[in-house]
Amino acid sequence: MQEQKPFDVVVMGEILVEVATDLPFGHGVPAQLGISGDALNVAAAAAAAGARVGLLSVLTDDDLGQAIAARIAELGISTDLLTFRSGQQGVYLVHCDPAGQREFSYARSGSVGSTVGPDDVEPAVFEAAGAVIAGGIACAISTTSRAAVVKAASLAQRFVFDPNFRPRLTTPEDATAALTELASQAFLVTPSFPGETSVLLGTSSPQEAAAKLRAHGTENVAVTCGAEGIQLDWDQNSLWVPAIPAPSVVDQTGAGDAFVGTLTARLVLGDSLPAAARYGAAASSLVVGGKGGTGFIPTFEQTRAHAATAGASVEGAVSSHA
Repeated sequence: MQEQKPFDVVVMGEILVEVATDLPFGHGVPAQLGISGDALNVAAAAAAAGARVGLLSVLTDDDLGQAIAARIAELGISTDLLTFRSGQQGVYLVHCDPAGQREFSYARSGSVGSTVGPDDVEPAVFEAAGAVIAGGIACAISTTSRAAVVKAASLAQRFVFDPNFRPRLTTPEDATAALTELASQAFLVTPSFPGETSVLLGTSSPQEAAAKLRAHGTENVAVTCGAEGIQLDWDQNSLWVPAIPAPSVVDQTGAGDAFVGTLTARLVLGDSLPAAARYGAAASSLVVGGKGGTGFIPTFEQTRAHAATAGASVEGAVSSHA
């Protein structure tokens, strides 16, 4: 059911059941059950940053699907865009060591989430949204899901694309083709350096990657560089935004998603790109203090306070391209 008031942000993608362990995978290892996936992590961050968020995804039409929907609502995300169908919910196992490094194992082939298609993308909802976020994972899980992303991009006022390249899901060639196709329609693209930028763009620096995406027609680019920071590029401006140190590192799952969700939400709500990126950096450095993709989602008050600890505002620190 479409709500009368447009969403600030619509996120689309697959929701996964998360089985997290502190020990290497094995029989009898204690585990914690959660709900995650890049789309949910992004949507939760956007909602926490103050946006009104809808999540387009397909869940199983059983008790598990209802439990997932309840968690989505608990995170402050509208459930109006969810669809329930017969099938298997995607699952992943994740083992995190004390430093927050992760080992993943997925069971998602043919999942109910991969059945999403263009018919699930309602034009009125996507045209009215302040921004629409999708990623490379949604493009990789099925041909129908990729077609849904392409349709959404054509409808959105602001289309945000996170390449989120996963070698286990797709080839570099297919991921590059998806990025190339969507870059020209994108309001914002958020590739990671060096992994995605080298493989998908053939570039050797964050600045070169940003310039190449801008040449493809992308309006704004935020190249994430892990614990170092973010390279921004927009209009005739470029800016380096330093990372904000994490108070605690338990699990790095969802850090990049928190950045994308927070950044997009704050842009829609009126912040400048540098300010929104600073908030995104702060949120991403806080979420690693919780276990799982949505184990800890900071409030915007917490994010804003954490951003303030990093020093002066970046508003005036804009440098022009040579």
